[in-house]
Amino acid sequence: MTRIAAAVAAGLVVALSGCGGGKFAPASGVVYLDEKPYPRAVVVFQPVGSKDDQTPGRGSSAYTDENGRFVLKGVDGETGAIVGRHLVRIMTKGNDVITQNPETGSEDGPPAGKGTVDPIPPEWNSASTVEVDIPPGGTDSLKFEIKSRKKK
Repeated sequence: MTRIAAAVAAGLVVALSGCGGGKFAPASGVVYLDEKPYPRAVVVFQPVGSKDDQTPGRGSSAYTDENGRFVLKGVDGETGAIVGRHLVRIMTKGNDVITQNPETGSEDGPPAGKGTVDPIPPEWNSASTVEVDIPPGGTDSLKFEIKSRKKK
C-alpha cells in the first residue's frame, strides 16, 4: 500500500470510528468523473468539528453504483450522514489502485505489484479540502464533478 493510500485508509478508520452522536439525515447523490457517472468510487463523509462541538459524530460512506449514484450509510447502518458540515473524500475502489502524489501527480512510490493509478486526483481524496453541509431534512442532490488528472 502506498504512503498516501495508507494515510487515507487510516483516515477512514478515524472517520468511521469517531465519537459523539449527532442526528442523521438522508444523504445521497452522484459522482461524475470527466462528465460521466463514475461507478467505481468510494465516497466518505467525515463530520467537521467546531469550537462548540469538537466530536460531532461518526462518518458515513458509500460505494457508487453503475450510474455513479450513492447513498451514504453510517457504521451502525444508519442511512445518511450526521447533520452539519463534512469533509468529503472520494477515491476509486479496488485493491490495485495506486494514489497519486499531490505535488507531482506521479505514483506515490513504486507499486508493490501491478496496479492502476487512481484517475481521481489527490485533491478529492488524500489532500481533500472539499466540504459540504448536510441539512436537517437531508438531501438527495449531492453532486461531485471531478476532472481526472492525466498521467504526465
